[in-house]
Amino acid sequence: MTANQLMLRQGVASTTYEEIKVASGVSKSQLYFHFPDKDLLVEAVVRARAALVIAREERQLGRLNSIRGLERWRDALVQTNAADNSTFGCGIGALASELADRDDEAREVLQETFVRWQGLIETGLERMREAGRLRKEADPRKLSVGLLAALQGGYLLAQAARDSEPMKVALDMAIDHVRGFATERPAPAKKRTKSG
Repeated sequence: MTANQLMLRQGVASTTYEEIKVASGVSKSQLYFHFPDKDLLVEAVVRARAALVIAREERQLGRLNSIRGLERWRDALVQTNAADNSTFGCGIGALASELADRDDEAREVLQETFVRWQGLIETGLERMREAGRLRKEADPRKLSVGLLAALQGGYLLAQAARDSEPMKVALDMAIDHVRGFATERPAPAKKRTKSG
């Protein structure tokens, strides 16, 4: 959806109907037929972006069952962010920042999206706990909130720096916290000895 891409790059408030019309190649009457006002268009963008993020996260987290799986999830997110030069941050986070205090419908959809996203992480951590990979006292709900918060903060710092390293650091620290509940500890590396 053209409006989604424009609003991701420019923000909702800065994107005009005229720009959407030109970029999408549709007539003004067609645009107004489908979206009589900008609020309806913004709602469609919020729902479309939410669906894209959840579909991506379901692919990444749907079988999460190990610390290595969390690291692969981190790697995929960081690589995608780095490919965009860390320019846009999180599409859901950006919308929440811009709309949460002025559009209740959008805020509710965005909140539902964060809840679903956190739930995907939580379910993966629960699988890890049930498989005996995390200790019983691990709290998948709290750990998943921490991971998602680290991700969102990492997106923001990476966007400001135009560098994905802060995002990686934030996620690494959150994953290290989860690792603290792991029952499987990697064997210490053997010291290499010089052969005479």
